[in-house]
Amino acid sequence: MDLSLRYSSLINLFDDAALDDPYPLYRQLRDSGPAVWLLRYDVWFLGRWDVVRTALGDWQTWSSACGIGLIPVINEAWKEALICVDPPRHTGMRRLFTHRLGPRQLLDVQERITQRADALAGRIAEMREFDAVTDVAHDLPVGVIMDLIGWPHEVRGSLLEMAAGSFDACGPDNARMRDALPRLEAMMALVAHTYDENLLEPGGFGATVAEAAHRGEIPREAAIGLLAGYVVAAFDTTISAISHGLLLFAQNPAQWRLLRGEPGLAGAAFNETVRMEAPIQGFSRLATRDVDLGEGVTIPAGARAIVSCGSANRDGRHFEDPDRFDIERRPLDHLGFGFGVHNCAGQHLARMEAQAVFAALARRIHGLELRDKPLRALNNISRGYARIPMRVLP
Repeated sequence: MDLSLRYSSLINLFDDAALDDPYPLYRQLRDSGPAVWLLRYDVWFLGRWDVVRTALGDWQTWSSACGIGLIPVINEAWKEALICVDPPRHTGMRRLFTHRLGPRQLLDVQERITQRADALAGRIAEMREFDAVTDVAHDLPVGVIMDLIGWPHEVRGSLLEMAAGSFDACGPDNARMRDALPRLEAMMALVAHTYDENLLEPGGFGATVAEAAHRGEIPREAAIGLLAGYVVAAFDTTISAISHGLLLFAQNPAQWRLLRGEPGLAGAAFNETVRMEAPIQGFSRLATRDVDLGEGVTIPAGARAIVSCGSANRDGRHFEDPDRFDIERRPLDHLGFGFGVHNCAGQHLARMEAQAVFAALARRIHGLELRDKPLRALNNISRGYARIPMRVLP
């Protein structure tokens, strides 16, 4: 492929240093052009807000149907996952999500989430020292989602362990990807066994998916793909958003004081957190036609591109002072949950959980501070922490 040096780069977005802090590299790539060819991986990178939003909103041009990973093995394994299916098949499959996970459908769990968040805030206030990841961010996603889906209790611990780090498998052929594949395969086998043996608890979201498959509305493989996709996405993304939010508040005490004075800002705080630290930094898509992005850049049909929400959310062309955490910003147009037909189907539940946690903690806790250096959980695709040691300020 004949590319000018201006629109190609040797930047490695998947080494440890880049995964720990990708934002300076994102800025270099955005400044280089509307798209940049990453020579190490033979893939384009889309990082500007307007380019990313357009790509996410145009599934006909930027297709997910050939997979969202960077290597064939993961795209074959996940070919029935919701995120890897385009309309019209996608429409019916997604309806199974929105039937149970839309804003109206979740009203009946709002009180349970609020009560659990209040109890959690009380425990944290008494503990004084805690881990923002395991002690706080895990509580609602694990406690609520497991029940909502209806996973049998005997498989819950195994599913969590197998799901951890599964997004690594969507990256390039590196050590993280290879380490993730056995865990992903084991998780898919456990999900398939749970479905085949009718072990899902009655009345849960999982049972709704299974019943649709048994009625012939979707194939068995699609049901397993839906269930597996929700295991991977629901935990990693919500845990990441809550733990990143607490870290950002500890690093920006003035913002915590704002939330303390007005707990109703919890929703805006969640949006700003997801803008600052998108739980999923980006998936790849396949161009179905030649795409002229201007500035002399044309992506040819059949080329694969990383569509980076993490980069787009820090684009100074769209967001003023994009590296500043400001809960009064109210960035309703952030791309942290995607955009278009493949936007995150579980985001309403994630919002309810995170907002409840932020508001409950703000009512109980005067201030937060770090008591040790956070430990990043390096991942090819998702962005999170393994540990964030914190303490409550008196």
